This record gives sequence, C-alpha cells and structure tokens, in this order.
Amino acid sequence: MKLKSHCTFFQTLSSIAWKRKAGPQCKLWSSDRPTAPLGARILTDPKKVFEHNMWDHVQWSHQEKEDARKKAIENSSVQIPLEERDKYDKEAGKYWDEFYKTHQNKFFKDRNWLFFEFPELLSHRREGFGVEEGQCNVAVPASKSDICNNKDPQPVQSERFSAHSSPHTEHRGGVIDGAVSSCGGSGRNNEMWKKMNTFPGSEATFRIFEVGCGAGNSVFPIVNALKDKSVFLYCCDFSPQAVELVKTHQNYSRVRCHAFVHDVCEEAATFPFPDESLDIILLVFVLSSIHPERMQGVVNRLTQLLKPGGTLLFRDYGRYDLSQLRFKRGRCLSENFYVRGDGTCVYFFTKDEVHNLFSNAGLNEIQNLEDRRLQVNRGKGVVMRRVWMQSKYHKPLAHSDP
Repeated sequence: MKLKSHCTFFQTLSSIAWKRKAGPQCKLWSSDRPTAPLGARILTDPKKVFEHNMWDHVQWSHQEKEDARKKAIENSSVQIPLEERDKYDKEAGKYWDEFYKTHQNKFFKDRNWLFFEFPELLSHRREGFGVEEGQCNVAVPASKSDICNNKDPQPVQSERFSAHSSPHTEHRGGVIDGAVSSCGGSGRNNEMWKKMNTFPGSEATFRIFEVGCGAGNSVFPIVNALKDKSVFLYCCDFSPQAVELVKTHQNYSRVRCHAFVHDVCEEAATFPFPDESLDIILLVFVLSSIHPERMQGVVNRLTQLLKPGGTLLFRDYGRYDLSQLRFKRGRCLSENFYVRGDGTCVYFFTKDEVHNLFSNAGLNEIQNLEDRRLQVNRGKGVVMRRVWMQSKYHKPLAHSDP
C-alpha cells in the first residue's frame, strides 16, 4: 500500500513516552497499557514513515481491522480438498527436509533480538537481572548491545521452523550422539533417566531447550552469549537436515549444546533429559507449523519438562499478519491454517488462543502481547502491517504459586 492512500493507518500515540538510561537498560511506559518490551520507535508523523525500516506499537483503525478480516475470509473461502490435505501430514518430513536442503542456513537472519525480548535467557546471571516486565537490564554481549539501545535492529524475518508431524509419520524419537532413542512417553522418559547416572547437560544448573531450532538462528546467538559452564542448551527439530546443519556449524560444541532430531507431536517420543529438568523452553515460530488440533498436546508435554518455576517463552504469527493476507484462495487447510507453496504449513494466533493453550497446560501468564508493527520497504515506497504474538508463561511452584 502506498503512503498517500494509507494516512488512516496511523494514530498519534502521544500517551506513550520513551525513557532511555545509560547502557543496555531500556523501558517503555504508557498511561493506558501495561509495560511492554516490544520496541519504542513510535510513528507520530506519517510523513516520516520512510525514515526507518520498522515502527512499533502501530494502531489499526476499525476499517483496517475489518478489511483484514474480510481478506482472511476471502482467501480461506476455497480450501484444499479433504483428500489432498492428508499428504501434508504424511509427507511433512519430506517438505521440511527439502526446505533446508534448498536454503541451508541462508534463509533466516540470526535472532540477535532474543536477549532484549527474552532477558530470561540470561536469568542465571542473578546480578543485574531485571525481573520487571519490559525491563532490559542484562549483560548483553557487545555485538548485541544495539538491540537494547534501539539502533535500528534488523526486523524480525518471516519465520518457518518445523515441528509438524502426523499420526501417519514414522516415529523418529530423539537422537543421542547419532543413536535414535526409542523409549516412549513422559513417565517412561523419567524412568529411563533414573536408570542412568547421567544425561547430556546433567552437570549444568541452568538448562534451556529450543523446540524447532531450524538451522540454528536462535541456537548460535544463545551459545555465543552463554559462556558459563553451568548453562546448557538443548535444541531439536523435526527435520534431520536442519539438525545436521546445526551440528556441522563451526560454533556448535557438544560441551555446551545438544542437538537432536525429535517429533514433538509424537506422544511416544522421549527426550534426552528427564522431566522437570528445564529452566527455559523457547518456542519461536514453531507452534504455528503444527496442526491446531495437536497444539494442546504438544504444549502439555513440554510443560512436563519444565522445572517448577521454569518459564516458557513464545513468539509466533498473529492473526491478520501480512503473510496471512497474502495467501491466495485454495491454500487454506482449515480456519487460519494454510499451506505454503513448498508444502510447509502455518497457523495465525490470537491472544486468547495463545492464553488458552498455555493456561490449559497449567502455566501462569507473565506476558501475553500482540506485537503490531509497520514494516517499511523504503526502496519501493511500500508499508506493510506485521502482527506477531509474544508471550511468557511460568510453571507454578508446587503448593506455593497461585
């Protein structure tokens, strides 16, 4: 859409003030909304829209919301025939492997914004860790410091990572040093590790698990930032090709990270660590690739892996994001669930859906935000509406947390 025809897209946000302190400590205040860490570049003058690549906290008019709703209804009015939908379940592994064989590790940019949006990843550094929502008061590596200082960080890319499975796919289990594990179920997951004296990362006191690691665009910013020997990172993906890209990366180290193939939708699949052993689970642009009917089961199983007091960090596509409205008719599998041209799938969430998924699993809400931004292509003079969901949920301490 051109700027001239899009003036109604913007509303002056005079109630929002930006306060910046010295160093990588930043905070956003608003008189009519809770503190939020989703950026602080507010567009108050539409004439200045092309001065930056991205604008934060963009407000939609009632008409713009209605236009987006109608567009989603239109592009989902013709759905893929029922008899054809099954192949996107049966052949999910093939589609994701083909994706990574084609693009390798060149499709997505590294997520250097992680430590600003999710400072919990550094919460093992108790000194200086800001627990108040919206505060970034962490020891961000020098190469990442511009994230907190808001020096025009790279926009979040359209993300696609694979955790998708189906009742028809062959059970892949987990891979431990190249060997496929075959024990099943959460209860048996614990039984297996009780019989063994050790597991990858067993000596660590702070453990992070990224689900749907893809080619490592979150893995290596985390690995490079967390030098402490007490921290260990696990990461998995449905695609063996993706996991191989992680394992052959020059910064991959078995001392600090364990990458394995795993189908999180497979109820019988076990993990290379016990239940209640993780401090952080990272779900970034992965849950959207799973069929909506299986999402709750996945979240329930992941919740069992968190320690009491552990945190699940989530970021994914929001309802009426540009990428949803761009789908043509005939690409819809079910309501708000689509298949791309390469066979990979994507779902678009609302705040209520996100909240229900995690609260139904027994987690308590810390943050559940709709991140509406304006992405700008200055070369073409085009502005684009982006919508993402960002959430944090906490596993209660036994018999103590409300």
